[in-house]
Amino acid sequence: MTDNSSEIEKKLKADIHTSGERETRNTSKGYTENKGKRGSGPSSSGLEIQSDVVIVRYGELALKSTGVRNWYEKILMKNIAAMLDSRDILYSQIRREWGRIFIETTDGRAAEAAADVFGIVSTSPALTAEPALENAASVCAALAKDLVLEGESFAIRARRSGNHPFSSSDIGRTCGDAVWSALKKEGKHPRVNLSSPDKEVFIEMRQNLAYVYLETFKGVGGLPLGTQGSMVVLMSGGLDSPVAAWLMMKRGVLIIPVYCNNSPYAENAARERAFDCIRQLQKWAAGHQFKTYEIPHGPNLRVFIDICNRKNTCLLCKRMMYREAYEVMKKEGASGIITGSSLGQVASQTAANMYAEIYQLAIPIYHPLIAFDKTEIIDTARKIGTYDISSRPAGSCTAVPERPEIGANYDLIVLEERKMDIETMVSSAMKAAKVLKL
Repeated sequence: MTDNSSEIEKKLKADIHTSGERETRNTSKGYTENKGKRGSGPSSSGLEIQSDVVIVRYGELALKSTGVRNWYEKILMKNIAAMLDSRDILYSQIRREWGRIFIETTDGRAAEAAADVFGIVSTSPALTAEPALENAASVCAALAKDLVLEGESFAIRARRSGNHPFSSSDIGRTCGDAVWSALKKEGKHPRVNLSSPDKEVFIEMRQNLAYVYLETFKGVGGLPLGTQGSMVVLMSGGLDSPVAAWLMMKRGVLIIPVYCNNSPYAENAARERAFDCIRQLQKWAAGHQFKTYEIPHGPNLRVFIDICNRKNTCLLCKRMMYREAYEVMKKEGASGIITGSSLGQVASQTAANMYAEIYQLAIPIYHPLIAFDKTEIIDTARKIGTYDISSRPAGSCTAVPERPEIGANYDLIVLEERKMDIETMVSSAMKAAKVLKL
């Protein structure tokens, strides 16, 4: 075939200049399903390239019915746009085709930013070409001149969708030949290694365009945020509750943080730590402003300590928190309460105690960390950016008894509650609750 990679390089430079001007002018940031314009951005893999578009891939969405999939994709596109906006990343268009979403941008940060959007499996900054073998091969050859160093091997990874008069194998052979010829002209001695190459060039041939890329950013996966309604999360600021909240966000749930303030049995540092965790989680929920509730919980703790068996304080505390969170849940039209409980992790989280905590409470409660060990929780906390916050010293709750109950008899806790006016306690706490936007 004819090597026209130099012409491709010149054209790419011209496209970069004009698309950069166009994107700066375009501030509407609209959504479309049609074939759009081009932009630019960098790719890594040891080589800085000027990309036209970011390929966005999703997973579970593809298994949904047509109507549900269409709805999920539209929400996903809005969430992508919100994430890009939150990081001041300019783009000219977000469009979708069957099985893919495309971001047209001149900002090299876009692929990594989009990978942080729930529902996205992976992203790749790519160069586009007309969907013909010669055009794709020319782009591959132009990239390979700087990508593949002397003595290194390479491989072409090709796939296609749509109707084409050639196969994926034809794409691989044609593009591989073009890369080989380009490297030979550079005075290099190329080698092909399909099992463990030093460098790889990926080509996705679709109906309207061919996409050539060098790297893929792993996404967080899950479902688009907002597709599964909302739930209240009991946020303590420790390691567990932010991770539990994040995992439910990954499943498409919008969270409503509730902080039960244990003052004077807890330091103000605990409050600030919890709020900083909420602020960190907010970064994962661009476009969805959290509505945080702060509920005074100390007065109720005082009643438990004064009236009830001291060893049951933590159980009574958790049951009261559930009742308070339930009031928020009803007010906000949410559909559940999320906790950071992990079975057997602390005294209040034994199987018997967790049963006693919910006995006769008709409240939907979710424990996403129930089978996690501490190492798994810590690893996730590091990943989502809450570990350092949660690890800050904040003192311990001084209402915790010296010897807390670890094997509660569920009906005895109900008998303890009969010593108090629970409804009035809940009502008083909710009247004093504050609603915050952190």
